[in-house]
Amino acid sequence: MTRLLIVGPQGSGKGTQGVRIAEAFGIPAISTGDVFRAAVKDGSDLGEQVKAIIEAGDLVPDELTSAVVRDRLAQADAEGGFLLDGYPRNIVQVMHLDEFLEGRDEQLDAVIELVVPRDESIERIARRAAEQGRSDDTEEVIANRLAIYERETAPILDVYRTRTIVDQIDGVGSLDEITERIVAALEARGLVRDAVV
Repeated sequence: MTRLLIVGPQGSGKGTQGVRIAEAFGIPAISTGDVFRAAVKDGSDLGEQVKAIIEAGDLVPDELTSAVVRDRLAQADAEGGFLLDGYPRNIVQVMHLDEFLEGRDEQLDAVIELVVPRDESIERIARRAAEQGRSDDTEEVIANRLAIYERETAPILDVYRTRTIVDQIDGVGSLDEITERIVAALEARGLVRDAVV
């Protein structure tokens, strides 16, 4: 049973590392973006609500985000654990997740915080934008996203720090180096990686 959360600013590589760590521990990587897309695709009531909000260009409200994530965590593949990416995004969502996990007599085992200098994040996002031809990733937009992260998401780390479950990981280096750092920190907590990998 391994229940993880990966947190880091845009451009920190958390999506990539999240997938690698989830594979190493034999658990599903659950990213909010993927969960929203899946909900929209299957046309459920929740999916229809999410679709309308996203199409309007708005952020999905906390209650709805939490409902969609709860729905995903209740699926069979997440029974043996999970890695969350992009949720909880703020203090309200931390409370929703706590409530859900307490109802199942569970709690998070560790929170992986990928630490990347701000200028490195901006450089990575700008490089990715150029490679993918994304015009929406201007320096102004990137700086704004990082400011939102610092304002809304960084405070959730303080909550988890008081529970002594945050592992700060240096997010600069090769993909393999960063993955090895994360796995070593999790193993130091007594979490066991999947034997198949």
